Amino acid sequence: MPSASVPAIPATPLHIQPATEQDIPTIIGLAEATWEPTYRFIISKEQIDYMYRVIYTPASLRRQMREQHHTFLLAYVEGQPSGFASYSEKPEGVYHLNKIYVLPSHQGQGLGQRLVEAVVGAVREAGGQALELNVNRHNPALAFYERQGFVQHREEDIPIGPYWMNDFVLRKEL
Repeated sequence: MPSASVPAIPATPLHIQPATEQDIPTIIGLAEATWEPTYRFIISKEQIDYMYRVIYTPASLRRQMREQHHTFLLAYVEGQPSGFASYSEKPEGVYHLNKIYVLPSHQGQGLGQRLVEAVVGAVREAGGQALELNVNRHNPALAFYERQGFVQHREEDIPIGPYWMNDFVLRKEL
């Protein structure tokens, strides 16, 4: 008698769509839920608070969308916002994955991978040749990005106010 194959984890209804300025409150809500848990073991609380205030105000997010041409994608699981990513074009066919965050309650379920796939698909469709991202040198997410096909391209130290971001720049050729 043949045995039926049963998936270990049932598929969760997932929808990823571009965000607009009207979605800024949703992005802020997701950032509030993910920012501190993501960075608390990597950088100081003071740096976390400072960077959050610089990056996630409504005015800053509008500037990212309007002036810096960041495209934001929102991921919904069962109709609830559960993660987001943003990317933008750089010179010579290279794009940059600026942000990717998934609610802690949804991590480990493939949502981050699906967000990366959505960004890669959009970048390919736009004619992009490579996708880069910055990741703190001590961030455990480094292994996640490597599993998605990113490789270390260079190191970069970026001043943000009185603080420094000590990053690897990872790259995925498309």
